[in-house]
Order: sequence, then structure tokens, then C-alpha cells
Amino acid sequence: MNQPARLLAPLDDASAVLRHVFGFESFRGMQAEIIEHVIEGFDGLVLMPTGGGKSLCYQIPALCREGMGVVISPLIALMRDQVEALRQLGVRAAMLNSSLESSEAADVLRTVRQNKLDLLYMAPERLLTNGTLELLQRCHLSLFAIDEAHCVSQWGHDFRPEYLQLALLKEYFPDVPRLALTATADAPTQNEIVDKLHLQNGRVFVTSFDRPNIFYGCAAKNNSRAQLLRFLSNHAGASGIVYCLSRAKVEETTAWLCAKGFKAFPYHAGLSHAARAAHQDVFLKEDGVLMVATIAFGMGIDKPDVRFVVHMDLPKSLEAYYQETGRAGRDGLPAETLLLYGSSDVAKLRNMIESSEADDKRKLLEHRKLDALVGFVSSARCRRQVLLSYFGQPLDKACGHCDSCCHPIESFDGTLAAQQALSCAYRTGQRFGAAYLTDVLIGASSPRLQSFGHHLLPVFGIGKDFSKKEWRDIFRQLVVHGLLLVDMEGHGGLRLGDEALVRPVLRGEKPVMLRKDVHKALREEKAKKTRAAKTDAFENQEEEELFQKLRALRLDLAKKQNVPPYVIFHDSTLMAMAKARPQNLQSLALISGIGEAKLARYGALFLNALCES
Repeated sequence: MNQPARLLAPLDDASAVLRHVFGFESFRGMQAEIIEHVIEGFDGLVLMPTGGGKSLCYQIPALCREGMGVVISPLIALMRDQVEALRQLGVRAAMLNSSLESSEAADVLRTVRQNKLDLLYMAPERLLTNGTLELLQRCHLSLFAIDEAHCVSQWGHDFRPEYLQLALLKEYFPDVPRLALTATADAPTQNEIVDKLHLQNGRVFVTSFDRPNIFYGCAAKNNSRAQLLRFLSNHAGASGIVYCLSRAKVEETTAWLCAKGFKAFPYHAGLSHAARAAHQDVFLKEDGVLMVATIAFGMGIDKPDVRFVVHMDLPKSLEAYYQETGRAGRDGLPAETLLLYGSSDVAKLRNMIESSEADDKRKLLEHRKLDALVGFVSSARCRRQVLLSYFGQPLDKACGHCDSCCHPIESFDGTLAAQQALSCAYRTGQRFGAAYLTDVLIGASSPRLQSFGHHLLPVFGIGKDFSKKEWRDIFRQLVVHGLLLVDMEGHGGLRLGDEALVRPVLRGEKPVMLRKDVHKALREEKAKKTRAAKTDAFENQEEEELFQKLRALRLDLAKKQNVPPYVIFHDSTLMAMAKARPQNLQSLALISGIGEAKLARYGALFLNALCES
């Protein structure tokens, strides 16, 4: 690739834009390097975690280079949020997607023709129409930003066919730099993005996948609704997302939460577009709202103050889990996640894979992704170490900020217990569930058990060293490890897993290490850490009261403009105001997140609130 002439002095101009428009004094991580690369006219792929500042990597080059930047995203809600946030900063931004009325779309197109936009957001379907491509070919373009670039991967967790057609951008606009961005891509997906989007001559920027402000927690299901209630009791008044595997469970969980006094709304593909939009609008603009959503349905939110994400069921892969939990704590403030899992989740997901119309190669890949997720939830290692290793970024030492670190899980040699359980399942015909097999193992004779003659089997009563609850945990872990499979087409009976896994265990050739799950201690430790994080946010009660006063002012201003409060100022900016208590515009301008446009628009109002306190 021939290097084009440098249009501007990159870092000087980029730093000025960062400071005067966005209100930040310095770049984070690889931002400066990426921005300079794009300003100079080169292609690239950026892997950066949610909340890491991906948007600035194309917004600032679009403002530094001549012409209009085009941002391609599949998420309408995310477009709307980013456009409104940019307008608050004084940036000329607009979007083109199916949510606009025909007259609104016509106004946007007119503005494009008049060269009066800095950034234009659109869905890939809209970009790929002949009319749009012809229009853009007549415009002077600064760059193309392809957000959610993992959607191009047919082997990824969120494939969208229309993304494959974005390869034509190289043909139609050979001199316009293209920057693909994603927060979620393992090594094979990264390679596929580069290949499918023709970025071979570009540069790949991989930043750390770590989100240090997020506390990761997992727990085996043990009355999951009660577990959810205990978790929510530590997050009173906070906004969060609760994910469920099915639409029916979303509706049931929403109704139950509302009955418990929470303000909760459902969000899934079975709802009308108007209902989803209305529910999401409330979630974005109000505090203390819970969104209950299907795992398979992406929300595309840009809300920075989501304080927690709960999974009531297993997601489909670690990529999906990472992306969904990444919606918490985008503002960098403390956030918490909880993943509840059970053997039935694994069985359902495996059944979904096998019953799909995918070919054998795809099914094998899906099984491997599920195996990696199962390894994550069942491991006694630091959660962050397991998660980052999956994305090719090993962590040298335990993070100290996950449930496994804060309450180390005790493990034991469960080889004998596994052999007993497997033998019991086999000798009873591989058609009974865990509860029945437990009765056989502990020798709890019953009329049903005697009618089958299972009280006469050599496995009857051989497992008295474990209680019923302990056997329940053992059977769950054996299913999670694939040694036992749940017969979803029958009545949930357990049968032996793959012979290659089971035979070495039965022969004593392969040890089986199992975890001792301690639910109460885990909850108390997580609650303790959460309370500590909240306490450390402010030096004293006066600061917290001032922060709440500033939030009330922000909410009033947001309601008058019909925008989400965070597009005015993030919580982190309000916290900085409450701590520093600036007394004039010059001091207020030094607060991170206050650019010149916002200082002019809101400075006097917030100064009055600060001076009155």
C-alpha cells in the first residue's frame, strides 16, 4: 500500500480534538497509536474491550481528516445514542436507518449532499443499496468505521450475512481508510475479519481484553430466583440487565420481578419493534430499571452506568458471555456480574446444537465453544485468568477481583464418586434422573426403586459417604464435564457420555477433580466486596449528597431534551465535580469529560448547583 501524503499533523490535532471536543486530557492505551494510523490514511482492525474507548478511535480521525466519516453498525439503538452524544459535543452527526420516517431520512440525505456532516451512522443494509453507494461516491469521505466487525465471521457467535458484502468498500472506495472494530473476537475470528473485509494490508491492534472494574462471579443454580433476589439486594437503585435463555423465561422473570417491587421490562425478538423501543427508552433514560432479555437478542446499548449483569442461564459461548457482561461498567466504575448455571442448561444447549440445521463442522465448533464455557464456570481457577486465556491473553497471576479469588473454591478427588455415579447410571439402564440415582447410591429404598429391583444391584448403597445435596452437585458437575448426558428427548434421564471420556475414568486411568460449592459464603463475600466498592466511591456523606444533587439536575435537563442523562455527563464526571467542587468555569473545564460545547451549554447551571451546596 502506498502511503498517502499526511493531511494534518496527527497527534497535535488529535490531542486538541480530544481536549476541546471530548473534554479529556490524555489518550488511553493504544488510542493515540490507532488514531494516528487512521489519520494517515491506513486500514486497520481494532480489538478493544467495551468501555475501552473504541468510538474515539474513529470519531477523532473523522474530525481531523477532511470529509465525512461513515460508521457502519447493526445496532440502531447504539447509533441513536452515539449520534445524540456527539451532537451534545457540538459535532455534526446523523444516522440513516429503518427507525427514521421518510421525511427524516430525506433531511439527512440533503445534509449529506450539502457536505454538512462530520459523521454519518448507518446500518449495513442501508449502506449496500445502490442509491446510498452512488451518493457516497459523490461525497468526500474521511473514513469508514465498521463497528461490531465480528459479525462478518461465519464461525463467530453473532454472524450477520450482510456484513460479508462490506468487502466491496475496498473496491468502491479504494482511497478511503477502513477501520474495523470489535470487543469480541478470538484468533480465528480475527483472521476471518481481516480476510473477509480485505484488510490484509492494514494493521491489527489488539489491546487487553481485561475489564478490571468488573467483578466476575458464577454459581451453581440453587433456587435461582432466591439467588437473584439476594444479588439484587446489594444493588438497590442501580440499573442492570438480567439475561434468560428463552422468551418465556424472560416474560416469567419480568413478571416475578415486578411483583417483588422492581421496575423491570422484557426485551426479546417476540415483542413488537414499538414495545422493544419503548422498554429500552425507559431503561436508557431512568435509573434503577432492570431489563430482562434473551441471551440471543443483542440490545446494542451505549448506557455507561449499567452496574450489573446477571445470567439466569448459560449463554452459548465465552464470546457471548464476554460481550454481554461487557455491557456493565462502561463508565469504568465498579460493576458486578453473576452467572447461574446448571446441568440442564448444558443439556439444553447441546440439544439445540444437535437439532440445528448446521453442518457437522459447524456443530463441532459450537460444541467446542460450549465446552470452553463449561470449563470457565466449572473451573476453580481465577475467572479472569480463564477468560483472558481463552482470548489469547494469559494473566500471570490471579486477579483478586472475582468469586474464585475472593472465596477460593475447594476441590477434591472425585474419581471414586464419578465411577460410582457412572456405574449406577449404566446398571439402572441409563434412563433415570439424578434424584433417582442418588436414592440408589445412598441406599434409600422406595416402592418404585424396589419395583425395578434396583435395591438388589451391587451399586445400591455404595455412595453413603455423600449426602443427597452433595450427590446433586456431583451429578451436575459430571454432566457439565460431559461424563454424563441428559436425555432431552426422554424424561431427563442420565446416560453415559462419550466413551473416550468415560472409559478412562471407569478404568481409573484419569482422575476426576470436583469442586465443593459453598453458596452462602460465596454470596456473603461478593456482597462484602460490592459494599466496599460503593463505600470507597466518596470520601464523605457530603460528597455523595452533592453527587446526587448533580444527578438530579442532569436528569431534569435530560428530560427536557428527551435524551438519556448520560449523554449530558457520565456519572464519573459528576463524581469528579462533587469531589473537586470547582467554583468557576476555568476550574470546571479541567474536569474530565467536559469539552468546550458542554462547558458553554451546561457550565453555569452546574456551577450554580455546586456553589449553592
